[in-house]
Amino acid sequence: MPVFDSRSFRNHEQVVFCSDEASGLKAIIAVHSTALGPATGGTRFWDYAAIHRRSAPIDIAETRGEQDAVYDVLRLSRGMSFKNAMAGLRLGGGKSVIIGNPKELGTPELMRAFGRMINRLGGSYYAAEDVGTSPDMLAAASETTDFVCGLDGGDFGTGDPSPHTALGVFTGIQASVKHRLGRDDLNGVRVAVQGLGHVGQYLIDHLRRAGAKVIVTDIVDANIQSVLARGEAEVVSPDVIHAVDCDVYAPCALGGTLNPKTLGDIKATIIAGAANNQLETEGKEDEQLRQRGILYAPDYVINAGGIISVESEVYKEKMDAIAREAKVLRIGETLTKIFNASDKETRPTGVIANEMAETIIRKANEAKLANAAE
Repeated sequence: MPVFDSRSFRNHEQVVFCSDEASGLKAIIAVHSTALGPATGGTRFWDYAAIHRRSAPIDIAETRGEQDAVYDVLRLSRGMSFKNAMAGLRLGGGKSVIIGNPKELGTPELMRAFGRMINRLGGSYYAAEDVGTSPDMLAAASETTDFVCGLDGGDFGTGDPSPHTALGVFTGIQASVKHRLGRDDLNGVRVAVQGLGHVGQYLIDHLRRAGAKVIVTDIVDANIQSVLARGEAEVVSPDVIHAVDCDVYAPCALGGTLNPKTLGDIKATIIAGAANNQLETEGKEDEQLRQRGILYAPDYVINAGGIISVESEVYKEKMDAIAREAKVLRIGETLTKIFNASDKETRPTGVIANEMAETIIRKANEAKLANAAE
């Protein structure tokens, strides 16, 4: 598999493969950019080979799973650079993945081993929570490294970033509805939420309070029951959620759900959700959506609430809840600028956002090099 010439690897500063036989750790840490500050991004713990085991021999499944993990961490790392740049943060972009089933392998011993690997990077990368990891798991990693954020407790701990991510997605949906539907409220707006993890459930709470009608799905029945216990929702199967009749489709699970197989079925006028890497191919699916009159809120812009919430932790600064929330709510303003530029230039929102982020990072790199030359 080509690495240096691949689009996903392009401009990465460092990619580190980590293993620890005693704990079973297999991990990859990708540092895309430190132009704006230390690379900061979540740690995803995922069994990448699981889907391949259904149709391939075990050795082939494991190889394909490792290839998926490399592709995932590179795309996610680059996305974090863009996310942090567009959010106006003093953070660069990085990401890490731990390969395997977190329910089987996610022991304190493994997380401490992972912390030691992070520590070797000397502060160029800070880990946070992502799919498959929790504040408790990060707390175990913090026993062997200081370069972890999103922790509970302590002088600067910001805890679970999920509520802030959900708030950012909610304000992004509000901005999207105003731009495309010309509405200042969500009363009666139908929102289809794919994925009912922490972020999805917090998002649904916001939507219900705003009067929206929610349609939901998840592969875990307990998550669906948790949502139903707190209010009304229409439940559909995971394979049709993208095709339901709704105003807003909110992907809040894993990425790649906007692809050639699903695009033609989408009936929503707006796509605005928390998942990373929603587009299978940048510049392709978002252009097709634009041509169909479907407004796409670039994922790394709308889902930046979580990383916004932990910036103060990286810099050991105290920030009260009101100030943190105010920074998250600016996501709506950023999206409106992207939407307006897309309308004016008749180009997809994803391309517009990428160019904005790349300009911010390039200028930061130029300033960094100029300062180093003085």
